Amino acid sequence: MTDPTAPGLVLLHTSAAHVPVFDALRDRNHPGAVLRHLVVPELLDRARVEGPKAVAPALREVLTGAGAGAGAGAGVAAGAGRGSGAVLVTCSTIGAIAEALAPVLGAPVLRVDRPMAAAAVGTGARIVVLATVESTLAPTAELLAEEAGGRPVSIRTHLVAGAWERFAAGDAAGSLERVAAAADAVTGADAIVLAQVSMAGAAELARTRIPVLSSPAAGLAEGLRQVAAS
Repeated sequence: MTDPTAPGLVLLHTSAAHVPVFDALRDRNHPGAVLRHLVVPELLDRARVEGPKAVAPALREVLTGAGAGAGAGAGVAAGAGRGSGAVLVTCSTIGAIAEALAPVLGAPVLRVDRPMAAAAVGTGARIVVLATVESTLAPTAELLAEEAGGRPVSIRTHLVAGAWERFAAGDAAGSLERVAAAADAVTGADAIVLAQVSMAGAAELARTRIPVLSSPAAGLAEGLRQVAAS
């Protein structure tokens, strides 16, 4: 039974489908760790239409529990108040905006794809980014360039046609098959980055010899490390 007063990691999702993914990773790799999930699909819905920067005010409300976001945001604020020490944002589209709001929360805010990006640029200079939502491409490419730290890096992006529509319709397997096929079609790359949490399962389906990197496992590990350090 989870101790409601125990230090834990708050995870901010824009899809409820991500909750079991991280719970399974916790059970397998971090038994006993406390995860507190917050699901706010509206953040991604708006970011896809108006751009990631447009969700900054709403995201701030979620993180602080203010205004219209009080019901959802109170979960984050309460979690942090119990010694959470960190928030892991699992939506790559809004990750950069969330990180910039860390001072508002008074605790670390980590985007789930940052550890993956660091691993990608450490693998080589030629990186292909695959995404199923167009709004994720630019934030992921910018993160990779940031993690490269001035080193020359070639970043190519590709939107996997039809994969998001299948995921949204509940056909996760069909979505992953399309992503895996897109990964297998990549040539001339040192690493392939799966930009979204929902794509992670495609890494096991792909047959390419190019390393295929996903974000959930490394992101969760870093989030829990920050909790332990806080």
